[in-house]
Amino acid sequence: MKGIILAGGSGSRLFPLTTPVSKQLLPIYDKPMIFYPLCTLMEAGIKDILVITKQEDLFSFEKLLGDGSSYGLSINYKIQDHPNGLAEAFIIGKEFIANSRVAMILGDNLFFSDSLKSNLKKKFTSGARVFACRVNDPERYGVIEFDRDFKAISIEEKPKRPKTNFVVTGLYFYNSDIASYAESLKPSKRGELEITELNSIYLQNDELEVIRFGSNVTWFDTGTYDSLIEANHFVQAFQNRQGQLLGSPEIQAYKNQWLSKEEIIRNCKKQTNSNYFIRVSKILSQNLV
Repeated sequence: MKGIILAGGSGSRLFPLTTPVSKQLLPIYDKPMIFYPLCTLMEAGIKDILVITKQEDLFSFEKLLGDGSSYGLSINYKIQDHPNGLAEAFIIGKEFIANSRVAMILGDNLFFSDSLKSNLKKKFTSGARVFACRVNDPERYGVIEFDRDFKAISIEEKPKRPKTNFVVTGLYFYNSDIASYAESLKPSKRGELEITELNSIYLQNDELEVIRFGSNVTWFDTGTYDSLIEANHFVQAFQNRQGQLLGSPEIQAYKNQWLSKEEIIRNCKKQTNSNYFIRVSKILSQNLV
């Protein structure tokens, strides 16, 4: 399976914070935001990743992530000229996807849970899989309606009167048909290619699996000032209490056995003044993973 991180968009809800910099490069405590969705894909065992971003932000992402080899990955980049909807990512990434299954995660979505890995690693061979979470403000998202057996029966994008409080999070798994499905879409009333429409195609074909996250999974959509601060406080509190690092691609690469402890520590020592890299080295050298 391949992975896509969508890190485009204007981030207008966070202006003026995002006027000079991509939203996905804003800090979440001690790391840039994009590290967290990157680690989610890594936790799913995905090594081949495409980052889709704006032209003006490309250099910054390349400077930060490079070709991915520092994390045992292969990272490529594509440009989204205009924010024409989430589904456009699959058209932009059509050549990258080729005949592979693909997971896409939004670059401002953060997931934390000890049980997350089991959901991510669950066998996926066909159709589509999305992950749902209960929220207090479902009108901001794609809302899922279930029958009595909790099988999805409808998905509605940003409804004024939501039928449930379960919404689709920014993490999606699709089979290799996804690019052709995306190309068949027409812009919505908002002028965008809606990912909800893609999910509806799979739902109509009885090929959509919905995994409902329980209270043991913490999900942040960091598209507002409050959620951005909440995510920062969550990571700060967890790391300082537990002595671990959340959203560290170096640590995740070691857990996945993609890089050795010695390789990572050697790279960290090049950044002698960074508390983050000092903590990575300490965790690995003292076998605290």
